[in-house]
Amino acid sequence: MEDLGHGVNVAVVGAGWAGMAAAAELARAGKRVTVFEAARHLGGRARSVEIEGKVLDNGQHILIGAYRETLRLMRMVGADPERLLARQPLALQFPRKFSLRAPRLPAPLHLAAALFGATGLSWGERMGAVRFMAEMRRKAYRLAADMPVAELLGRHGQGGALARYLWEPLCVSALNTPAAQASAQVFLNVLRDALGGARANADLLIPRADLGRLFPEPAAAFVRARGGSIRLGTPVRVLDKTADGFVLDASAQRYRQVILAVGPHQLDPLLGRFAALAPLRRDVAALGYEPIYTCYLQYPPGVAMPQAMTGFDGGYIQWIFDRGRLNGMHGLLAAVISARGAHQDATQDALAQAIQVELAAFLPGLPAPLWSRVIAEKRATFSCRPGMTRPANRTEVEGLYLAGDYTAGDYPATLESAVRSGVLAASLVQHEIDPL
Repeated sequence: MEDLGHGVNVAVVGAGWAGMAAAAELARAGKRVTVFEAARHLGGRARSVEIEGKVLDNGQHILIGAYRETLRLMRMVGADPERLLARQPLALQFPRKFSLRAPRLPAPLHLAAALFGATGLSWGERMGAVRFMAEMRRKAYRLAADMPVAELLGRHGQGGALARYLWEPLCVSALNTPAAQASAQVFLNVLRDALGGARANADLLIPRADLGRLFPEPAAAFVRARGGSIRLGTPVRVLDKTADGFVLDASAQRYRQVILAVGPHQLDPLLGRFAALAPLRRDVAALGYEPIYTCYLQYPPGVAMPQAMTGFDGGYIQWIFDRGRLNGMHGLLAAVISARGAHQDATQDALAQAIQVELAAFLPGLPAPLWSRVIAEKRATFSCRPGMTRPANRTEVEGLYLAGDYTAGDYPATLESAVRSGVLAASLVQHEIDPL
């Protein structure tokens, strides 16, 4: 049996962004770690896939300048954000309907200038948005009691075009939950960091490379270079604990600590042998989920959108990403639909056809796509609702920790939330190993 104090004594189950963040932090601290992943690829629910010979993503994830932990870990594992992410000032474009762009001014002038300069809003709506942000800042972005985002907006007169083109798209993009059901407190946490801080915090960081190259793959190389192991295609179905440590699937190996970094819907079978975790299992079972659908359409190379990211309104499409403008995949467009809606009732072929009709109305003369593919991540995120209970990273079982975007924290289910959770779980493990 391996020495629990000096050998491979930390197991991370799950190689998504949370699991790889935890593993990278442990490797940085000189701890040898083994990562187990059931799939044959890294990244979890934010991963790269191959379609028609192209390496693409199972969703179009956007980072923002406020995602400091994600950017820090990218640099730590050798993934240069300046090369891999296209940084641009906050810009929301709904052609012929609404436009907002934050100028490069010191905070908070950048936000005031963006709101006053927005098109598609009346003067009263612009003033109302400025007053709303000022009021939220005065209250330190804290609510006495959580409520749906739609209710918060209604109480502060943020209806009409303001809600339709600014607050509600931001809510759905960040929380992946419709404004009528989404947590206003979590939404304000995002506004606090993105719009209420330094100007660069609001910048949009749009991936130029596939999601695997952004972090999971460099993190895996970082872990391996420091003596760790990444075991892909290796599911863990049973977790138990003996006097010698944790046992994974009756293996002879023992681990002093285990970080469970699987999706919350995959957690319950791994907790079944721990009676003390019954309340945790109930809390996790109570979580709801929201989907993200991404429809890729490949057109001839000359087809392009006016900008890399364009908002749509009134149909299925919420955002279109032009992969040609982002990373040279000319003619490839990605239509994103976040949260629940009528698109869930359509077949994938019917949805792709409907998206083609919406695009053709925007781009006259648009030819039929050469091919299309819908990727439906049906449990992309937890449903971020008011007053929900999110589990802590430390469990009632000594040495057993959780990591994932669903665990307790300020943020909704984002890449930053996953990374922060992995970093926190790793720090708890390190403190247990080296309490001084």
